Amino acid sequence: MVSTAWIRKRQPHWKRLEQLVEVASGGLTKLNHAELREFGLLYRQTAADLSTVSEDSSSAQLSNYLNHLLGRGHNLLYMGQRPRLSGMVDFFSRTYPSIFRETLPMTALATGIFLLAAMVGWVVTAYDPSFAHRVLGPQMMVSIERHEMWTHSVVAMKPVAASQITTNNLSVAFAACAGGITVLGPLYLMIFNGLLLGVVGAATQAAGMALPLWSFVAPHGVLELPAIFIAGGAGLEITRGLLFPGLLPRRTSLSQAGGRAIRLMLGAVPMLLVAGSIEGFFSATNTPVEMKFLLAGVLFSCLLVYLFGHWSTRGSGPSPSNTR
Repeated sequence: MVSTAWIRKRQPHWKRLEQLVEVASGGLTKLNHAELREFGLLYRQTAADLSTVSEDSSSAQLSNYLNHLLGRGHNLLYMGQRPRLSGMVDFFSRTYPSIFRETLPMTALATGIFLLAAMVGWVVTAYDPSFAHRVLGPQMMVSIERHEMWTHSVVAMKPVAASQITTNNLSVAFAACAGGITVLGPLYLMIFNGLLLGVVGAATQAAGMALPLWSFVAPHGVLELPAIFIAGGAGLEITRGLLFPGLLPRRTSLSQAGGRAIRLMLGAVPMLLVAGSIEGFFSATNTPVEMKFLLAGVLFSCLLVYLFGHWSTRGSGPSPSNTR
């Protein structure tokens, strides 16, 4: 049983810790070096005191007080740290490529579904041109039949267009990722967008507009499409964690898969931002097609090096020779 004398002896330490917590309510940076050391010492002592008090069933009120005090101290110690630039650099330079390669089967599956739908859309449109009218609508088909690209509005309002394009791409990507919890969400978006691209490709091919189309798509598409595939893979990763937990409890499996999916999406966002800017300011311009395809080749090569390059694994762990 906790004695009154012991409580009286320990109370000044608890009060002092409470004072330090109040002073540091805006962050531990408000404490000087001596106060920080005192804070750490008092926090550890109070944790030991709580362990002692918890064993006495008659001291429930005191136990609640110490537990609350330690909770406030814990928040200052572990939850009040600001994100550091070095942490962001490490995430994008090492963690993200590693997560991408770890979940590559899901991204590959999303890519395969998209490409299969695109092939279906292309073949159906090639054999039945009226299918394109039903999918694309009369306005876009009239533009294609006149051999006119539908990108004039992008050129006329570059900043607004870039913003709208980026917003739309981000919406599709987040929907593909979050839709994984519904199982069918990422499948639907990959099939729909793939089918649409296939229909547009076949319709422009029939109208002799293949070069204008692909020279428009290439500069931003080499970043936009992989980002959409990654988002679809993130959604499928959530679906996998939900439907196939393996030996893990389903809740744990879903939580871990969701964590990987969120990190996949975080890395895809900058790709979509860059792609939206390129589409809004460059893709629809009258820049020679050779320059557009050259930029597309450079960007795609950089993306492959970033995601698959061995440099991204350096420093992430000991080498095999060091583990012997």
